[in-house]
Amino acid sequence: MKVSNNPSKIDTPQRVLHTCPDCHHKALFEPIGTDLLISARVICGQRYCPNCQGHVFVVFDQGALIRAYPPLKIDFDSSNIPKPVVETLSEALDCQSHNCHISAAIMVRRTLEEVCADHGAEGNDLKARIRDLKNLVILPPDLFAAMDELRLLGNDAAHIEAKTYEKIGPEELATAIQFTKEILKGLYQYKGLLSKLQSLKKKPPGEAAAPKET
Repeated sequence: MKVSNNPSKIDTPQRVLHTCPDCHHKALFEPIGTDLLISARVICGQRYCPNCQGHVFVVFDQGALIRAYPPLKIDFDSSNIPKPVVETLSEALDCQSHNCHISAAIMVRRTLEEVCADHGAEGNDLKARIRDLKNLVILPPDLFAAMDELRLLGNDAAHIEAKTYEKIGPEELATAIQFTKEILKGLYQYKGLLSKLQSLKKKPPGEAAAPKET
């Protein structure tokens, strides 16, 4: 792309429909200042989210939004999940949002390593540790099968000679992250959610609430 040495200003920049990387709401983002026409067809500028005032840089090509920074990351509920697991998966999501698919696949595999370490699963390699994890936690068989597939995907990303998957692209990575989130829900979040639901049950007849202190 050829960039003009003297980009011209656009004093009436357009609003743009976009999903906010901060609050994840879809909205018409409002302009900040003026846009710049930096080539015959490319415009760049700044916008903010009307919901949370999140700030993004945007690039248009012939009126169509082609880039926004920061990029939108896959949403992730980290409640009740250990910090090392959260940090590792968050790094995978950062890589994915920048289209660094191989790096993201490696960090997804590393997330499984952190899960095994958190539960004390033992073994000489990740395959053995996942097998040992089956004796330590209760999960649907499909999620254990998914762990092994995620391990293989991570192997392909880390080693040139590993060719279990045809490629590591957006579809493979999105599916891997979706399964990883489900594994973490099953291990760390369902129990807390169930306890919260049970706490909302109506008290049996005759069971009086504890008197308030005055």
